[in-house]
Amino acid sequence: MAQVPQLIGGLNMARQSATQHLNILEQADLVTVIRRGRERLHYLNPAPIHEIQERWISEFDRPRLQAINAIKNQAEEYAMTDGPTSVPTYVYVTYIRASAEQVWQALTDADLTARYWGHANVSDWRPGSTWEHRRVDGSGVVDVVGHVIEAESPTRLVVTFDDAPGTGPSRESSVVTFLVEPHQDIVRLTVTHENLPNQAMLNGIAHGWPAVLANLKSLLETGEILPQAPWEMYRAHA
Repeated sequence: MAQVPQLIGGLNMARQSATQHLNILEQADLVTVIRRGRERLHYLNPAPIHEIQERWISEFDRPRLQAINAIKNQAEEYAMTDGPTSVPTYVYVTYIRASAEQVWQALTDADLTARYWGHANVSDWRPGSTWEHRRVDGSGVVDVVGHVIEAESPTRLVVTFDDAPGTGPSRESSVVTFLVEPHQDIVRLTVTHENLPNQAMLNGIAHGWPAVLANLKSLLETGEILPQAPWEMYRAHA
């Protein structure tokens, strides 16, 4: 994550030139921009790179990719120790051929989340209400609990993630924002996961969210889901 002044700090480039380059990267979906008031925060968008890896590279060169990824994760972990207020944020963008209402239903309907996530997300989705991430194996186990912060159907849903059971929202809880932006017959879905407690959590969701959202996209566009449960992928990398 960075703002333009931070990005050009080490570059021999004018602000206007850097902004033009960033706009090109944004149009190519390689950079995602999140606006907060007058700020423009820039994030690398892993979705296109993830798709290249899944479809082409991983089949031929997985061992080298895993080695490179291990080096990258270690470097990021060192970077996080630079300051006590350094908190990682994860942003993922995907495009779905569906209506905003269909995407909203897929995010909030317990039966649909059970299909593509492997867990049922259960709540009345009103601000202040709790939500639960329940296993669908009949055990009744809840792996994640949180609270609904905002719910503006069908475009914006904000929830806390992993609050302590039986308590209210915690300052330590991470926050997930789903932003649904319709355009003609497709939807741009941006998922932002903030206030992550550590690098291990960031590594886990960096594998979990692409799998979850790929399953959601596949279900809405084709009616089919991927064979491996996304939550299992998340737990394997957490």
